[in-house]
Amino acid sequence: MKLYGYFRSSAAYRVRIALNLKGVDYESVPVDLRAPANAQHSPGFLALNPQGLVPVLVDGERTLTQSLAIVEYLEEVRPQPPLLPEAAADRAQVRALALAIACDIHPLNNTRVLSYLRAPLGADEAAVSAWYAHWVARGLRALEAQVARLGSDGRHMFGAAVTLADVCLVPQMYNARRFHCDVTPYPTLRSISAHLETLPAFARAAPERQPEAAA
Repeated sequence: MKLYGYFRSSAAYRVRIALNLKGVDYESVPVDLRAPANAQHSPGFLALNPQGLVPVLVDGERTLTQSLAIVEYLEEVRPQPPLLPEAAADRAQVRALALAIACDIHPLNNTRVLSYLRAPLGADEAAVSAWYAHWVARGLRALEAQVARLGSDGRHMFGAAVTLADVCLVPQMYNARRFHCDVTPYPTLRSISAHLETLPAFARAAPERQPEAAA
């Protein structure tokens, strides 16, 4: 397998975690999203993914996009260890937590959205930071309440084992800290993320552990 990604992309970060959890050997292919490289807009990469987004997973003749779709593909072809519970209702709860991060929090703070705020809309860095912090706070506040309602053990988002929701949480908490968002109001999420980040599969997937981070 080949994983096309950017070391700071939270979506690619999710897939790296899942690949590590599943024990899948893969080749990492860096795609530099930063100007002036803008490798995601190159003809070669657009041939892989016309959206111009990472990650992209190539498995033999299959080319897969969208991080959650990729993780669910891995769940189906490499079912152990499972990232979704057995019961249908429990699977729906885990997916809801994952989607709250991947579809509600992350897209509003994606690099291309922040770049559009700066130019052509002309927002200064203070305004961009305020935008970022607002949507992170709104999303994490709801997640904190939802996880508490579901009865978290303080080490996982749902139940007592790593799930798809945990795979999504750690990159989002990493980004929140990186952009200096106040995460003190979310003790349950902080406790869960702190535990997960000690696990080898999560630690190896961290942005600073990727080869291109040194560059």
